[in-house]
Amino acid sequence: MPVDDGTVIAGRYRVLGRAGHGAMGTVWRARDERLDRVVAIKQLFGDSGTDAAAADRTRARTVREARVGARLRHPHAVVVYDVVEHEAASYIAMEYLPSQTLTEVLEDEGPLVPEYVAELGHQLASALAAAHGEGVLHRDISPNNVLVTTDGVAKITDFGVAHAPGEGTATGGGLVVGTPAYLAPEVADGADAGFPSDVYSLGATLYTALEGRPPFGTDHNQLALLKRVVRGEVRPPRTAGPVTDVVLRLLHRDPAARPTMAEAARLFGRRAIGGAPAPVPAPVAAEPVPVRRRRARAALAGTVLVLTGAGIVAATSIPARSEPASAPAQLASAPSTTPFAAGPPGCAARYQVVKSWDGGFQGLVTVRNSGRADLAGWTVSWPTPPGTAIDDLWNGRLLRTGATSAIANAEWNGVLRPGETTTFGFVALARAGRRGLPVTDCRPAR
Repeated sequence: MPVDDGTVIAGRYRVLGRAGHGAMGTVWRARDERLDRVVAIKQLFGDSGTDAAAADRTRARTVREARVGARLRHPHAVVVYDVVEHEAASYIAMEYLPSQTLTEVLEDEGPLVPEYVAELGHQLASALAAAHGEGVLHRDISPNNVLVTTDGVAKITDFGVAHAPGEGTATGGGLVVGTPAYLAPEVADGADAGFPSDVYSLGATLYTALEGRPPFGTDHNQLALLKRVVRGEVRPPRTAGPVTDVVLRLLHRDPAARPTMAEAARLFGRRAIGGAPAPVPAPVAAEPVPVRRRRARAALAGTVLVLTGAGIVAATSIPARSEPASAPAQLASAPSTTPFAAGPPGCAARYQVVKSWDGGFQGLVTVRNSGRADLAGWTVSWPTPPGTAIDDLWNGRLLRTGATSAIANAEWNGVLRPGETTTFGFVALARAGRRGLPVTDCRPAR
């Protein structure tokens, strides 16, 4: 049904103007005249056909999406208020959020800093963990379905193709549902979606936020893109650090090796702004980081069969995030790095101090497979600088400390193909500002 400005839907919602649209429907900004608040009104596009059966199918899809969305009450998920009918059409009334999609943010701002990506990961994973706790599977997590406000708050939206117990399905059997560049490999290969595939799609979305491009790149040939997804050919990220390593853990090829969504929320929570000192990527002299990089709109869009729903947008943008002044990251000296120290064939490591402050420092170690065969596990050790002790460790296992510190791989980052790298990090307590830059020894697991 056509909707014009000033139309009153269901005797209650006065349309103020169109807020956004997508392949699944249109969203209007409206005033709830009963509660005197601004809301979003969403209308799904009709099913094929003009008969009563097609109208019934559209109405059923609308009610189903509203019921699934209404199950979730979380500060980082768009709230569904009601579903109403007006002149033989159905509409969903939901929270109005002046915002941009994450796709638009990346187009305007370019890749985001790791600290803010960790914050986004924590917000979104916590909302999706709550959805999984209700048995709700989103099935189409992508930058198009993440809304971001001007103060950096993110909310997951569009449960149009979600699956929930007792609600049936919005699609027929055998269809690939979701956005190809963000599908899990097993789903692209024809398997049913599950909670681990949501985890993978969140990882792909956050990878895009870090790198400015999806993990499998983009391709107008959707079949070619799907083949890369099935093979799990994730492009090696240019950004290094603990946040990247958590994202890569979400992108593990084996669904059983991925964390749960609740575990992902905890992992990102540890790296988010306001927690422990957040890692920063190693400086790369060969490629200065530009202040602003734009991305073509087509580079982050495209779907198979089921596209993203309508987003609610406003002409705003998010400024690049800087570290909070309260964080213990006021540098006592500039970051410094040792070159890769070669150990036995196939294993090399580089030790870096990325931050230091009065009483401690943050270390980052990069492990590289320098051989010609796969590296199945590794242990890195170095002489512990006098007066220092490891206080926190991520992406590795502490084997021993004292005169020599020894760290082994975590479960998800032990296998490295030739040329591949991974990182682990730690916070160390240091007396008198000592931090040291020892030679690092890397040895393959036996």
